[in-house]
Amino acid sequence: MSAPIAAIAASLHRERTRMGLSLAELARRAGVAKSTLSQLESGIGNPSVETLWALSVALNVPFARLVEPVKPRVQLIRAGEGPKFSSDTADYVATLLASCPPNARRDIYLVSAQIGEPRRSDPHSPGVVEHVILSAGRALVGPTDEPVELHPGDYISYPGDAPHIFEALNADTSAVLVSEHV
Repeated sequence: MSAPIAAIAASLHRERTRMGLSLAELARRAGVAKSTLSQLESGIGNPSVETLWALSVALNVPFARLVEPVKPRVQLIRAGEGPKFSSDTADYVATLLASCPPNARRDIYLVSAQIGEPRRSDPHSPGVVEHVILSAGRALVGPTDEPVELHPGDYISYPGDAPHIFEALNADTSAVLVSEHV
């Protein structure tokens, strides 16, 4: 399989999966035969520019995203760097470490919190799930009506589309928070 065809195959599969579409549904939306789409995702065939344009429109992605291989990107954020967002009601700071790349639906934050008023969060968009790994200190984390006490190394996952809380029980409490948009 040639490099351009391999890139197209991988891109089509990635973007179709990202949209949650079956082969048949994407083929229908793009106006191409399901067998053609299946062959393209398998790296077989030589798609026309018209077919690729129709697929990019159906997937709502730029044409170039289908034909250029995804380049791995190294990102480094040193401790203390990155955009910080503070709470108005608690001694709580979330530093954005990584926002959603085009093929993912998650953001990653480093949370720093102090003893005092807890950070109470209103429900996020439907389907959001939060994952927290406590790095230092102790904290009550999770749904507002059933938070769990976490210690360093503990992990919790809970619905972010319901009210939830992060309450530091020790000074200099920190955690990694992944907000997953499913």
